[in-house]
Amino acid sequence: MEQSYDVIIVGCGAAGLYGAIHMPPEARVLLLCKQELTLCNSSLAQGGIAGVYQSPTDSIELHEHDTMVAGGFQNDPKMLHILTIHAANEIQEILDFGVDFDRTADGELHRTLEGGHSKHRIFHHKDATGAEIVNTLIRKVKTLPNVTVLERAMMVDMQKTKTGFFVNVLEGGSCVAYHSHFLLLATGGIGRVYRFTTNSKIATGDGIAFAYENGAEIRNLHLIQFHPTAFCDHHTRECFLISEAVRGEGAYLLNCNKERFMDRYDERLELAPRDVVSHSIILESRETKSDSFYLDISYKSGDFIRNRFPMIYEKVLEQGYDMTKEPIPIFPCQHYLMGGIQVDEHSETTVPNLYAAGECSHTGVHGNNRLASNSLLEALVFSRQAAEDIARKLPDAPKNYDKAVFPVKQNARKMPTGLRTEIRSIMQDNYFVIPNKEQLADGYRRIQEIRQQLMTESYFVDTDYVEAKSLATVAYIVLKEVLEQ
Repeated sequence: MEQSYDVIIVGCGAAGLYGAIHMPPEARVLLLCKQELTLCNSSLAQGGIAGVYQSPTDSIELHEHDTMVAGGFQNDPKMLHILTIHAANEIQEILDFGVDFDRTADGELHRTLEGGHSKHRIFHHKDATGAEIVNTLIRKVKTLPNVTVLERAMMVDMQKTKTGFFVNVLEGGSCVAYHSHFLLLATGGIGRVYRFTTNSKIATGDGIAFAYENGAEIRNLHLIQFHPTAFCDHHTRECFLISEAVRGEGAYLLNCNKERFMDRYDERLELAPRDVVSHSIILESRETKSDSFYLDISYKSGDFIRNRFPMIYEKVLEQGYDMTKEPIPIFPCQHYLMGGIQVDEHSETTVPNLYAAGECSHTGVHGNNRLASNSLLEALVFSRQAAEDIARKLPDAPKNYDKAVFPVKQNARKMPTGLRTEIRSIMQDNYFVIPNKEQLADGYRRIQEIRQQLMTESYFVDTDYVEAKSLATVAYIVLKEVLEQ
């Protein structure tokens, strides 16, 4: 069975949902969700969304400057300006949709501070801002008659045709083919290429891998942000994030001796940008010969902590720690991707009519390191950019659809176990915060072998196989870029 749409959106995080909302109402839109609608990295975002909105003491110039400082001044100024000038509009729109940001006692929107920001400009819903935004956008999408939502529908192949795209989707154990004139990839990050990550289980870089295989430019995939404060018991693969906002509210970083140490690495102390703090922790761990680190906000009022960080408080309490009374164990882990599928100011890739938005894209706004709480803003701004560009092109889109043929693998067999685990181990050992120059070349060669095996052997196409192939492609590009530095 084959079906046709004007636009297919792959991914149901903030970028995918917001993009669907802003597609022209006459466009027939298919929104593919790899698992359930609420499972995405956007839902895990705790801190908030940054932006200059109705603030007499802040400015777009200051927001841009803070972003440039955090990004090592490697940011794309044009794209960054697009991000910041649209912030007020997107914040107002999601407020109109019903997003319930926290407010002060007099009813004003509460703004918090996070590392790298010079002003209180981060709007939040307790410590679960991403979930609040995603759930609000889901409610809005479900009211749109032109948008069809498919849950538990994974793209397992895509091909560019003369008239658009041909996408193969795994639904309920069988594949269904869909055509579209335009394709928007909003597939999120690559966290599962690492052993330890804050990302959800679906973050395997699928969109990046498929874009790469279809000739799209991938840029700066090695620019990976390692969040300095994930709850760490050194056993859990999916690490629970301790928000940047906890340090923004005054938490101290402590080494294995329960001593503050950031003064030895950066004058901004705990409020230095994430890459600086992560590097500092790794260097301090080498100095102390210990990977035991802690975050301590227990000197603050218990009521304040429980009210400001209810989700984090409950999560760490489940692990046996009361953050109102004691330090909690933390360590850096993979968190966010600054690189990705290269896009222009309209979020279009180097492949015509193929768009990308959110974490899978490379807009250049983040430079070498993302400033806290800019990611949700980027997802909203650039998915709208994509939708508006598609709206301009839609009247001239072809009326017919070219077909493509997906190859049928003869004598297909189940992919052998252990390949995904090996990929994660190679990445963890070779490129975690600071590259391991002694092992890097050997790790890259082994990743090449794994990817070649997955690309050429006749393996049965299921979720495990597609994700393993995506992870191998992502690891291949990342390590190749690191070696070329």
